[in-house]
Formats: sequence, C-alpha cells, structure tokens
Amino acid sequence: MALLAGLAVLVCSPAVILVSGCIMDGDELRLYLSPVLLENRTSFASWSLLPQTPSLRSVVELLLDSPEFFHMFWNSIAITGGILLGQLLVGAPAAWGFARYRFPLRGPLFTLYLILMLMPFQVTMLSSYLALDRMRLNDTLWAVILPGAFSTFPVFIMYRFFRAIPEAIIESARLDARNAFQIFWHIGVPLGSAGIVSALVLGFLESWNLIEQPMAFLKNKTLWPLSLYLPNIGLSDAGPAFAGAVLTLAPAFLVFLSGRDHLEQGIVASAVKE
Repeated sequence: MALLAGLAVLVCSPAVILVSGCIMDGDELRLYLSPVLLENRTSFASWSLLPQTPSLRSVVELLLDSPEFFHMFWNSIAITGGILLGQLLVGAPAAWGFARYRFPLRGPLFTLYLILMLMPFQVTMLSSYLALDRMRLNDTLWAVILPGAFSTFPVFIMYRFFRAIPEAIIESARLDARNAFQIFWHIGVPLGSAGIVSALVLGFLESWNLIEQPMAFLKNKTLWPLSLYLPNIGLSDAGPAFAGAVLTLAPAFLVFLSGRDHLEQGIVASAVKE
C-alpha cells in the first residue's frame, strides 16, 4: 500500500507543481527556475509546493493581457470539435459496417485499419503532407482536422461495442421492417453509446494535445492551437506559462472525469480478443 501511495504521489506531482507555480509570484518563480532557464546554467532548479507569496497575478495577466492565448484557445476548440465531429460521422458508421455486415474483403480491410492504427504520425507525415498539399489544404485548420477525423482508432473502439450487440435484437428489428439506417440509429447507437463516448473521450484527449501535426501542417502561427503556446514561453513569462498550462489542462481533466466510466469500458473492450 505504501508503494502504491508513493507511486500515486509521484504521478500526481507534475500537476501539483503546475498548480503551485500558477499561484506563485513572478519573482519567486524566477528564483526557482533561473538555474535551468538561463543561458549559463549553473545548478539544478529548486521548488516549493507552498508559495511564499501566493498571487493570482499570473492568471489575471494571462486572461486579461494575452490575446494570443485566447486566439490559440479558439483554434484548439475548432480543431478538436472538427476532429470529434468527423470521428462521429465517419467512425461510427464504419465501425457498425465492420461489426454487423459481411462483405467482400471485410477481413483485409479491417486488418488494414488495425495496421494504420499502429502507425505513428511520423510514418504517415510525408504522405499526408503531400496529399494535403495536393488538395491545397496545407496551412489551414483542415490540414489538422481531416487526418484526425479519419483516424482508425475510434473505429476500433466502437467496433467492439457494436460487435457485442446480440444478433437476435438486429433480427427482430429486421422483422419489424426496419431499414439499415433505422437499425443503426435506433439500436446500434443507443446500445453502443458507451463505445461511442469512450472513443470521443480518447479523441478529445488526443486532439486537444496535438503538437506534431500543427507544427508540420501549419506554418501560419495565427492558426496554431493552444498546445503550441507553452513552447514559446521563456523565463520572463514563467508565471503566465504556469497559468496557461493549468488552463490548458483543465478542459482535458474535466472531459476525462465526465467520461471516465465509459473510458474504462472502452479500454477493457479493446483488450478483449474475439
């Protein structure tokens, strides 16, 4: 028990440091961070979990005097919302088709989906860049939204839940003269809602924290999302950096808490073999 408690404290320590840094005075932050952020590094950084002079000046400065933060925040909203909407409109029907229908090349196509899911972004970056450039979408938000909207991982998550729906329910709906869309909408979506929510929660956590995709496809910095705000912060802006990190973490934390139960079900379902 003591070992688990120690590991829990270790895992939570970065978040605790962020919160404590968010309410520290700027002079105190520079005192702690200057040994590692100055050009001539002389020693290691020190830290105190309890600020000597608590202050919300960094939060106020970020919210009132940093229009760049809000601009990047809304870019993140647009990118994340577009990706999740695309995953819902594309991924859910695709998962339903793989789970409930038999058609030629179904097995190889689903295997291809799994292979694409395992590929890191670095493998497909060049081909994605060339395709987006051909469509003249580079340096637009669509360059980040479209690849994310057609991600294969949500299909894999939702497939497991749709696959678990008893065939007898589907047959009963067919006997009631329901068409394919009605069966999907009135049976598949309600009974597979846990998988859909789980996929959307995971999609939000991934899309909200994108770094490599915006850096590769967005040259115009006015289009950058909030995840690229912090790398541009220096020692003089350490206070707003901590405040920005906390405000960036807050939406992801709230989404995780609200969808935690469905997320656990999705993780369990993805580990079950047929």
